[in-house]
Amino acid sequence: MIEAQLPALQVIIPLFGAVLTALVRHDKASWGIALIVSLMMPVISFALLQQVLATETGIISYALGGWAPPLGIEYRIDLANAFILLLVSVMGALVMAYAPRSVTAEIGRDRASWFYTMYLLCLTGLLGIAITGDAFNIFVFLEVSSLATYVLIALGKDKRAVLSAYQYLIIGTIGATFYVIGIGLLYVMTGTLNLADIANRIGNIEQTRTVLAALAFLTVGISLKLALFPLHVWLPNAYAYAPSVATAFLASTATKVAVYLLLRIFFSVFGVALVFNTLPVSEILLTLSVAAMFGASIVAVFQSNVKRMLAYSSVAQIGYITLGIALANQTGLTGGIVHLFNHALIKGALFLSLGCLVYRMGIVKIEDMSGIGRRMPYTMAAFTVAGLSLIGVPGTVGFVSKWYLAQGAFENGLWWLVAAIMLSSLIAVVYIGRVIEVAYFRDVTAKPITPNRVPLEMLGVTWLLAAATIYFGIDTELTAGMASKAAEILLAGPK
Repeated sequence: MIEAQLPALQVIIPLFGAVLTALVRHDKASWGIALIVSLMMPVISFALLQQVLATETGIISYALGGWAPPLGIEYRIDLANAFILLLVSVMGALVMAYAPRSVTAEIGRDRASWFYTMYLLCLTGLLGIAITGDAFNIFVFLEVSSLATYVLIALGKDKRAVLSAYQYLIIGTIGATFYVIGIGLLYVMTGTLNLADIANRIGNIEQTRTVLAALAFLTVGISLKLALFPLHVWLPNAYAYAPSVATAFLASTATKVAVYLLLRIFFSVFGVALVFNTLPVSEILLTLSVAAMFGASIVAVFQSNVKRMLAYSSVAQIGYITLGIALANQTGLTGGIVHLFNHALIKGALFLSLGCLVYRMGIVKIEDMSGIGRRMPYTMAAFTVAGLSLIGVPGTVGFVSKWYLAQGAFENGLWWLVAAIMLSSLIAVVYIGRVIEVAYFRDVTAKPITPNRVPLEMLGVTWLLAAATIYFGIDTELTAGMASKAAEILLAGPK
């Protein structure tokens, strides 16, 4: 039955799609293939989620090549990574529906097919990281997604895009090296690469220096990938100079998958008792998270390039996510996990709004946006709605995330942290307010609009994400409900 093969299809289909787009080498045909593949992915991920919910154990185990785990490679799905698979798949489908004219305008028809090839390879890698239960297989998919990401960034029309991709390549390689060293140390001590099997065998040796060193290497390596402050130096330039479609996709998915990987390593492999009760990981992560929330937000205030401003904002928002991890209680962890989803919606809407501005006017700097709210009312309205959600206005998804985080801080007796969450949100008012003030309350001085009108598919996808930031801010049953169950599974530890 095809239902039994869905875990493999989740990875194989985008991989073969990438091969097809590379062979076709035609912009419209390549986009058509990428769109069809991208639309298939949410269907498969939703079906996998239904299977997980229907099983008594809440776990789907898929053995590749007929080799039973732990000897063979296993795709292992529970509610936590089913949630991530659905997020990555949905964002990929939406971004690809938005993509064709934006890609043609910013990259050109001659390189468009390579863009779609790299996008599908990146999608393959991200889905593979989320679905696999094999530590070395994660490294393989991590490299697939990273290599594709370097190319996606380098395809930006600004010359600094190549330099940004090179900087990310260097830092990404260091992160991958740290990760593979950590996995090597675990393999030496446990004799297995299966994550579930490592978790079962690590109990008697968890206090050894080798295992503790493995945890340190894995934490630093993954933190480089998720842009945890102060290991975020690659992210601002990468987001600022990549093509708009690439920025929107990467901001919505790549760092989120890396956060999931950190969650899996901390909770499902090493366990809460070692990571948070024995070692000072919680204190370190809490300090870095608060530093990100304030430091990156303050830097964002002084940016003139809106894409770069939102890139620093992403570093701050990752701080909120890791803050939920550092709290290590169900409410706080729920807030961190739900913010994975919520921040993807927010940043997707914001970066796609900027993509509309780039398509029609070729601007990304705040000073060039004077009066643009009157010239492009629908685009800037979507930006404003998503910006309010980023701030955390009640009735938006940003408020939901921060409410859970504040409750988690209360449960741990960290009253000062609640104040920190509120104060850091006020900084977002400043940098989002700057854009809104220039767009709506200054005279029109922007250069004349080009004949290009924003295509309906670009505006429609942008507004769909903006509307979702309101809808899921009111109806939280799906997002917060799934995040709460995922947090419960992770806190329960290895199975």
